Amino acid sequence: MVDMHIHSNYSDGDKNIKELLEVCEERKLDYISITDHNTCEQYNDEGFKLDNIFSGKIIKGVELNAVFGNRNIEILGYNIDTNIINEWRQKYYSEENLNKQQKICGDILLDICDKKGLIYDKSIRNKHIPVNDFIEIHIYEELMKHKENYNVLGELTESGGIFYRKGLANPESDFFINRNEFRPKYKEIIDIIHTSGGKAFLAHPFEYKFLDTIKFIDELRKETELDGIECFHPSSEDDNKKDVLVKYARKNNLFISGGSDFHGKRKANIEIGCGKGSLNISKEFIEEWIN
Repeated sequence: MVDMHIHSNYSDGDKNIKELLEVCEERKLDYISITDHNTCEQYNDEGFKLDNIFSGKIIKGVELNAVFGNRNIEILGYNIDTNIINEWRQKYYSEENLNKQQKICGDILLDICDKKGLIYDKSIRNKHIPVNDFIEIHIYEELMKHKENYNVLGELTESGGIFYRKGLANPESDFFINRNEFRPKYKEIIDIIHTSGGKAFLAHPFEYKFLDTIKFIDELRKETELDGIECFHPSSEDDNKKDVLVKYARKNNLFISGGSDFHGKRKANIEIGCGKGSLNISKEFIEEWIN
C-alpha cells in the first residue's frame, strides 16, 4: 500500500516529519511522498536522518499551486531535485511573497465578509499565520463559530474544502479571490518539475468541482505535457470516480498515482494510507513510473 500525497507542518499539516514517518511505518506503507505546498524544505528535516523510523521507500515530492485560466489548481511533482524546486519557489513563494499574499487575500476575504454581514472576531485581521499556511482557512474556521453565518454561506459551510473550491476558487462565487497575480501558470509549474528531473501529475481532478472533469483535463493537456494523474484520492473514493480516472489515464498513456492528502486535524476524516476508509492504493501503480 502507498500514500503519495501527505502534508506536514512545513505547509498546512499539523504533524512533524518524525510523527508522519512513524505513522507510515505503523501502517506498513511501501512508498510515501511528503508533498507539502510550494516547498521542499521538509526534505531537509532532521526526521529523515533518523534511522529505523520508516522502512519503506520515500519519493521526494511537492504540491505546487498554479492557475489554469482563472481557476486555482495543484500539480504534484515526484522524483524531483528538491534544490531546483526550492530555488525556483523564491520567485512566487518566498517568505516575503507569502506574507504579502496572506495580507492581501485575507483583507479581500474579510471585506467580502463585511459586505455580506458575516460575524467574526475582528482580531483575526492581525492573527499570526505561518507563511506556508492559508489564512483563508483560518477565516473559515472563525466564521463557522457563529451559527448566524450559516444561512448566508449555505453549502460553503459543509467543509473547508467546499468553502475553498466552490467559494474562494470559483469565479462565479461572491467569495471568489483572483490569485492570478500571485501564482504561476500551470505550464510554468510543469516545466520546472521537468527541469528538476521529475514527473508532473495533476492533483485530485474531482476536487476542483468542475462541471465536466474530463473536459477540464483535456483542455489542460492541450498546452503542456502531463506525465500522470492522481487517480486515487478521497475526492474520487465515491461513485467509481477513481475508475473513471484510471480508465482515462490508461487510454491516454498517462501514469497513475494517488494519496490520502493527509493534513491531520484540519481534515479529521482523512487518514494516512486509507483516505476516508477505502483508498488502499496498490504499489504496482507507483512502480510503473518510479524506477
